[in-house]
Parts: sequence; C-alpha cells; structure tokens
Amino acid sequence: MKFTIEDIRSAHQKVKSGADFPEYIQTIKKLGVSHYITHVTDGNTEYFGADNEPSHTGGKYENLSIAENADIEHFKERLKLHQQGGTDYMTFCKDCAENGVVGWKMDLDLMTCTYFDANETEILIENIPG
Repeated sequence: MKFTIEDIRSAHQKVKSGADFPEYIQTIKKLGVSHYITHVTDGNTEYFGADNEPSHTGGKYENLSIAENADIEHFKERLKLHQQGGTDYMTFCKDCAENGVVGWKMDLDLMTCTYFDANETEILIENIPG
C-alpha cells in the first residue's frame, strides 16, 4: 500500500522542533517514503516511494523571497540552532530563504539531507541522525 499525504501529515504533526526530526524520518521511512524534496519558496514537498511517483503537499505558507547568493556559513549556524530545537519549522524556512537555500532533498535510503541553491548546486550534505 502506498503512503498518502495524510499519513505524512499525521507523522509530521508530532515534530515540534529539529530535535524531533530523526523519529519523524524513521516513521515516514516505514511508510515507504524513499526520498522527498522540500521547496522553501512555499513549503511544497514532493514525496517519492518505490514507484518514484510524486505525492505533493502543495504550498504551506505565503511565498518567501530567496536570497540570490547563498551564505553557507551563516546557514550552518542557523541549521545547528534548529537541529538543537532552538527554532520552529517556519523560522527555519525563513532562515533558509535569507541564506539562499531554495530547498533540500532527503534521501531515506542513503540517510542524507542535501541543501541546494537556486542553481541546484549542492551547498551542504549532512547525514540524517537515527
């Protein structure tokens, strides 16, 4: 059985900060998600399973303006704060936009998160804990 966006939303409701993220990843991986791509501009996320057919959440918030140039060092500082539970998801998305990050791809098979800029250049790759 293929996962639904409602399954994803249900799992995501338990995430209050970046500190809750590893458990969320394990939950959606068990649902059959192989990878997903989040677009910072409006929060739309595309989830993919074994069939590689995307399921879209649609936009989640008003469009954010993405900085033209990526500030990787400042982004890393803000990311670390978020991962420690210091910011909520919306603040993190704004931090991404202000630092030129247009999105990220979570690969649940490799357990990596790749942040990218407007040119789809990979600017940071992290291992997903858990």
